[in-house]
Amino acid sequence: MQKVAIFADVQNIYYTTRQRYQRHFNYHAFWELATADRTVAAAFAYAIDKRDSKQQGFQQILRTIGFDVKLKPYIQRSDGSAKGDWDVGITLDVIDYASQADVVILLSGDGDFDLLLNKIRTVHQVKTEVYGVPTLTAPSLIQACNRFIAIDDQLLL
Repeated sequence: MQKVAIFADVQNIYYTTRQRYQRHFNYHAFWELATADRTVAAAFAYAIDKRDSKQQGFQQILRTIGFDVKLKPYIQRSDGSAKGDWDVGITLDVIDYASQADVVILLSGDGDFDLLLNKIRTVHQVKTEVYGVPTLTAPSLIQACNRFIAIDDQLLL
């Protein structure tokens, strides 16, 4: 049975599904699809913590599904912009866990991860799968993975 390691860029998935479909991503449906006939070696969901009760409820749902939820504080800058980026944290965890999996699954459309996927495929000989919104996923990320799974109606609420 294949072992999978799952890394969910929650903010990226939230904003891309909202922008493209005006809907939410269905993490339950994703979990069923991604883990069918597979063993989960690790599963992380990376989110921003605004200390909001609605978000805390969502984070608990992710934990119930099987994710280890990693939170970073929401930072409001003096110019009004906000910061809440998990790219480095996701990268470090993927590097740490790639050797424990046959397949690394990334939920993100962020092209910054293309180098990471190319690296772990070469170093650890793992397969890579990316789940993303087709029109909002970087072409370089799609090219870097072994399999791209389009987020469409079956993965939306």
